[in-house]
Amino acid sequence: MGKIALSGLEFYGRHGVKPEEGALGARFIVDVELEIAYEGKGDRLAATVDYAEVHRLVAEVVTGERFYLIEALADALAERLLRAFPRVEALVVRVHKPHAPLPGVFRDVYAEVAKKRPAGE
Repeated sequence: MGKIALSGLEFYGRHGVKPEEGALGARFIVDVELEIAYEGKGDRLAATVDYAEVHRLVAEVVTGERFYLIEALADALAERLLRAFPRVEALVVRVHKPHAPLPGVFRDVYAEVAKKRPAGE
């Protein structure tokens, strides 16, 4: 099993529970790790996943929809990626919210979801 990772995808979105988060928006960072059986399949895009299309789908969801929880955003991204890319066997999606409205000093807040394609799908 091989892995393709898109790390540090940055987008402006309007996610969060507080009204000002929906009104003002903030920067979100997304990491996607895709497990794909591409070994020995040759040097063709059809044997793997077009990561430009992965980026496009992630951008569309993060910038075009509103979620109250980054956990729900991570889960929605994982589900849509599995539906859109049948070659993906499993994946991990992380949604970082580095400017979460928290008191005090912190480096990052993120939600992570790991999913596998159901057997026989």
